[in-house]
Amino acid sequence: MSVKPLNLCQRPRRLRRNATLRRMVRETTLSVDDLIYPMFVMEGEGQKVEISSMSGCYRYSLDLLLKEIAEVYSLGINAIALFPVIPQHKKDDTGTESYNPEGLVQQTVRAIKQAVPDIVVITDVALDPFTTHGHDGLVDEKGNILNDPTVEVLVKMALSQATAGADFVAPSDMMDGRIGAIRQALDAEGYINVGILAYSAKYASAYYGPFRDALDSAPKFGDKKTYQMDAANAREALKEVELDIIEGADIVMVKPALAYLDIIHQIRQTTQLPVAAYNVSGEYAMIKAAAQMGWVDEKQVILESLTSMKRAGADLILTYFAKEVALMLS
Repeated sequence: MSVKPLNLCQRPRRLRRNATLRRMVRETTLSVDDLIYPMFVMEGEGQKVEISSMSGCYRYSLDLLLKEIAEVYSLGINAIALFPVIPQHKKDDTGTESYNPEGLVQQTVRAIKQAVPDIVVITDVALDPFTTHGHDGLVDEKGNILNDPTVEVLVKMALSQATAGADFVAPSDMMDGRIGAIRQALDAEGYINVGILAYSAKYASAYYGPFRDALDSAPKFGDKKTYQMDAANAREALKEVELDIIEGADIVMVKPALAYLDIIHQIRQTTQLPVAAYNVSGEYAMIKAAAQMGWVDEKQVILESLTSMKRAGADLILTYFAKEVALMLS
C-alpha cells in the first residue's frame, strides 16, 4: 500500500527539477571576482619549485612570478597575496630584512606594479618569514613574544611595502594594537589610499603546516598560542574584529575558513565591512591528497568548499585554488 505525502501543495523539489531552475533560484554564487590568489616568491632567476606538501603550488623567482601573475590576471583574478621565501642568511632575531627597501618583497611589489599595474597587490605584514626563530614577533630571553616592540617593527615593514607600491598591507601577526599603529603611520606618511586587510580572527590552527613548509617559517620553539586565537573561542573573534575596525581596518578576515564557517557567519552579522576568509594550506592539501587517491571529485569538492565560505558570509576568499577555480568558472 502506497502512502501519499501530506501537504501536497508544498513541493520544494519543483525548484530543483533541472539545472536552469536551480541556477535561477540559487542563493549563493561563487565568482572569480571573489578570489585572491596567495603566491610565493623566492630569490633567483628561472626558478619554479613545487611545494612538496601543496601539490600544484610553487615558489617562483621574480621573473617567472611576473609571467604567472600576467596569466592569472588574464583569467579574471583581480588580486594576489604575496608571501616571500627568505634565505636563511638574511634572517635574524629581529626581522630587519622585513623592512629593507631593497628586500625581496619590496622589489617584487615594484616589479608587479610595473608589469601588471591594475592587479591588486596585498602584502603580508608579519615577522615569521624573516626571523631565525620563526615567530611573528620579537622574543625576549625567556621566550616571550613582545607585543609593543614588535608593533614598531611591523609599522616599518608596512611603510616599506606601501612605499614599494602595495595596494593593501595585511597584518597577520595578531599583535594587539598593530592595526591602529599601522593606519596612523600610513596616513602620516601620505599613504592614505593604502588599505589594511586585517587578519582579525586568526586562530592557532593545525591547518597551517604546508604553508610553513612553503616558507620554511615554522617556529623553532614553542607554538603561537600566546598570540593567535584559541580554536575554542567565538566571542573573542567578535572582539578582535571590533577592535580592528575601530583601529582602521578596511577588510577583516577569518583564518582558517572551513573549520570556522560559524565565525565567518557571526562576523558577517556584526559588520558592514567586507569579510574575507582564508582557505588555508592544510585545507588545500587535504582536498588535493584525497583527490589524488581517487576518493573525491576534486573539482566538485573545491567548488562546494568555496561556496560554503561564501554562504557563511565571506565576500572575499584567499585560496590556492584560485587559478583552478577561475578556469572552471570560465
